[in-house]
Amino acid sequence: MRKKLQQAIKPLLKSLFVLSLVFALALSHADGALAARSGGRIGGGSFRMPSSRTYTPRTYAPPGGGGYYPGGGGFGFPFLIPFWGIGGGFGGVFTILIFLAIANFLVQSFRRASSGDTLEDIGYSSNPSISIARLQVGMLANGRDLQPELNRIAETADTNTPEGRAEILQETSLALLRHPEYWVYAGSDSKQARLASAEGEFNRLALAERSKFSEETLSNVNNQLKEASPKNALPSTGELENPTQIFTEGPGEYIIVTLLAATLGNFQLPTINNTEELRQALRQIGSIPSDKLLALEVLWTPQAEGDTLTSDDLLAEYADLRMV
Repeated sequence: MRKKLQQAIKPLLKSLFVLSLVFALALSHADGALAARSGGRIGGGSFRMPSSRTYTPRTYAPPGGGGYYPGGGGFGFPFLIPFWGIGGGFGGVFTILIFLAIANFLVQSFRRASSGDTLEDIGYSSNPSISIARLQVGMLANGRDLQPELNRIAETADTNTPEGRAEILQETSLALLRHPEYWVYAGSDSKQARLASAEGEFNRLALAERSKFSEETLSNVNNQLKEASPKNALPSTGELENPTQIFTEGPGEYIIVTLLAATLGNFQLPTINNTEELRQALRQIGSIPSDKLLALEVLWTPQAEGDTLTSDDLLAEYADLRMV
């Protein structure tokens, strides 16, 4: 009786062993599949200060001594000082003119110091405030038309000029605005930093996003175009090679696009809880003018054809995004 029971259980144990082996292989391959995320990148810009925008103060005293200075907006001090203290009404008039000239100088200096937040007016030596904005959009993989559009922007963009970078930001925002039916997740944040520390903060955020890719298969940074074939891309067509392939090749469910911009002055993106706020944020970041845009990074994944980004990937790497 015992021998018959052992013979009956043996095939069942064998089946359980084979099944557990299949699942173990599937899960071990799945880890690799989750890590195989190709990415695209478009970037450029500089936090350095062009020498052509340095501030040169005006000269109010005429060169070479005293006398009336016709273009200087008043009388030069070397001309006025000899008349100081001359008796009668003549000395009193020139004393008033001296105070008027001093008052005019102080007013003009105050106006220059408080005139706007433009690079030309304040000069770079004042260490102005910089805003670093990040906007992320998660879309259904059905919106595959977006990937060729981003590829085209990367292959043709001029990332070396302010005008080119502003056009990249505008074209990418427009591409996202044209596919609202695929929007699923979104997130935004804005940080303020002084110019001296803004580059480090910008690079930190860019590296954090780039580290989520297993490889960058297409990039255009400072007009350096690079393309690479993905090492672990899944075949886009064809039959399954073995039974475990159904476990290792999860569906490509999402596309994540990240816009990272550093701008001069105060720039705030709205908190995104719905599609209308996402639409507003895309319009806002896409309209940043070239003279305010210091640096830019556009990142998206997956980039390679046949690559996947599953819901598990999204939860692991983009957990801060909200459903819209």
